[in-house]
Amino acid sequence: MTGSITRVALVGARGHGASYLDRLDRLAETGRARLVAVADPRPPGPLATRLSGATWHDSLADLLADPRARPDVVVLATPVHTHTELAVTALRAGCDVLLEKPPTPSLAQYEELRAAANETGRICQIGFQTFGSEAVEAVRRIVADGELGTVTGFGALGTWVRTAAYWARAAWAGRRRLDGRDVVDGVVTNPLAHAVATALLVAGATRLDQVAAVETDLYRANDIEADDTSSGVVTLADGQRLGFGLTLCAARRSPALVLVHGSAGTLRLAYESDTIEVDGRGGTRTLTFGRTDLLDDLLTARETGRRPRCPVDDTAAFMRVLEAVRQAGTPTPIANHHLHWQGEGDDRHPVVTDVEKWCRHAATRVATFTALGAPWTPRQLTSRLSAAE
Repeated sequence: MTGSITRVALVGARGHGASYLDRLDRLAETGRARLVAVADPRPPGPLATRLSGATWHDSLADLLADPRARPDVVVLATPVHTHTELAVTALRAGCDVLLEKPPTPSLAQYEELRAAANETGRICQIGFQTFGSEAVEAVRRIVADGELGTVTGFGALGTWVRTAAYWARAAWAGRRRLDGRDVVDGVVTNPLAHAVATALLVAGATRLDQVAAVETDLYRANDIEADDTSSGVVTLADGQRLGFGLTLCAARRSPALVLVHGSAGTLRLAYESDTIEVDGRGGTRTLTFGRTDLLDDLLTARETGRRPRCPVDDTAAFMRVLEAVRQAGTPTPIANHHLHWQGEGDDRHPVVTDVEKWCRHAATRVATFTALGAPWTPRQLTSRLSAAE
């Protein structure tokens, strides 16, 4: 493969998929790759000027049937409930695959995807971009050097904002199931999936057998099926515990963090900017790192035969968390008196009172909202009813 220009097809060219057009333009300039085809059920419209001779198809099946479009690599940036069928089809057609996160909407479909990758011998890279960050290895070095003392736990913290327009953008947005198919489009499994997956990676958990148990505590303030404000505790096979506190109903967006708690200090990884803040035995300092784009990394893996940075096998621990969310009961609605609304029209969004504080407590104390006594939880509701009696 070395020395040849890799032929790339993009499936799903709108939304996040459009960002791959910029990456492919850059790769074309360096002579590493070329966009040969796009599959999207909608006409190209203004994207027509970005195609540079690439063919446009209604589906991946049509694309693969066209000899002019035959790709070496397929990038899949489609809704999660389409991932398994499309990725397996591309792998069995002899293509390497870059599949956006989350890999699949269920653990059973994940095993089907992993089996196809192993059977075909093709690369299936998952789009958890943080797996390409040099900061992750730096965290491991800091922990190994004992700067934080004995590690006492891990955390994932995310307080973001999603407006009405976000939930209205597609029929599958905010759904647990659609037309009888799993979707699981909630805060834990999609918008802030990077927080959970990166925390697991930092904790050294990538395989299914490295996760002993998952406890979830799921809520929603929006009129959706899935969760938009959730906490949970992941118990790892080595006895370590990871707490997550995540919401899309904050007053304003804050940088998402992965936390490492130690007997002698704390580390905070702001994974969106690849920045680490360390407060430990060596004092307080801030470090910033670079990252390798996972499409670049996939091309390098093809050229050299080395292992990619985020192969499908390394997302099994995250899929164990996703499966726990999928199997959990319907998220509990947050009562109106615990929230207020900001913005108008498409920009309207709920803000859960003090949600930033409770998400921080979940991630730092490694406990669920219910265990912590957050005011919107069933335990608090039961306490109020008992007091009234």
